[in-house]
Amino acid sequence: MLTTSSRHLAPLLAAVLVIAASQPSRADIYRYEDNEGIVHFTDAPTDKRFIIFMRDIKKDKELRTKLKLSRAVNAAEYDQLIKTCSDKYGVSTSLIKAVIHAESGYNPNAVSNKGASGLMQLMPGTAKSLKVSNSLDPKDNVEGGVKYLRFLLDTFRGDISLALAAYNAGLSKVARFGGIPPYAETRTYVNRVLSYMQSYQAN
Repeated sequence: MLTTSSRHLAPLLAAVLVIAASQPSRADIYRYEDNEGIVHFTDAPTDKRFIIFMRDIKKDKELRTKLKLSRAVNAAEYDQLIKTCSDKYGVSTSLIKAVIHAESGYNPNAVSNKGASGLMQLMPGTAKSLKVSNSLDPKDNVEGGVKYLRFLLDTFRGDISLALAAYNAGLSKVARFGGIPPYAETRTYVNRVLSYMQSYQAN
């Protein structure tokens, strides 16, 4: 991680920009300024205070390409349903869309080998606790999934990363490790959804 005080920020930024322009972009760069005016930069953020400063152009292009769903999928047909659930539970449409995209690719009939089903890939036990009668029904599934996201966001005081980790690995795993579990699948999932969410916000 690279750090510097605010008064030295201008020459540092110039150096960062020169390096970025002269070399292939390999990773996003994040920054945050602490209470003492120290500016921190990193390509591997471990603190939620870090925000995107310079995006990896290659990765951003790949992500935007991934957002182009199969021609057989008409994601727009779920826009009103997503907005209705967003308004009802106070969960952003971009987050809902990102989760649906990562979970099922907008396939309402998707069923995983673990038994998760529908647009938001609800496990049978979770669906039952949310009173979702038919997980393959888009309305029931999205309503239940967004309601569950709201619960997780409230549980983790609005921390989206932890809520997503719990959505993927389960509440007990996040509680056990005191944060995002050290599972490659879960960490990849959280990063993917956050990236999708940023792209949906940008679009």
